[in-house]
Amino acid sequence: MGYHQSQLRITILSILAVLGVIYSGLISSRQTLTGLNSLDGLIGVVFGLFICSRPAANLVDLFFYRRSFPYPFSSGRPVVLWIALNTLVLLIGGIVIFMGTTRFIGKTV
Repeated sequence: MGYHQSQLRITILSILAVLGVIYSGLISSRQTLTGLNSLDGLIGVVFGLFICSRPAANLVDLFFYRRSFPYPFSSGRPVVLWIALNTLVLLIGGIVIFMGTTRFIGKTV
């Protein structure tokens, strides 16, 4: 993976993480975003799945196909940081999916 390609992947993951945190903050601070809880939940689930798709693909490439790094897997610092960033974005995506699901199936009071 070249320097520019790795910077692009890191930027994309960072943008997805920030957008996920913004969505989670908005959905938890407001009663509803669109006026319908089911639509808010549907948007959250789809957006969370989209957020999770990139880091999941990166981790599959790293662990099974070894495309992310040209040298054999080691516990070097770049590999550990790459795995940590992907795991963090996966966690944020999971939180967005959870919040969207609870909004989707929750009852309005």
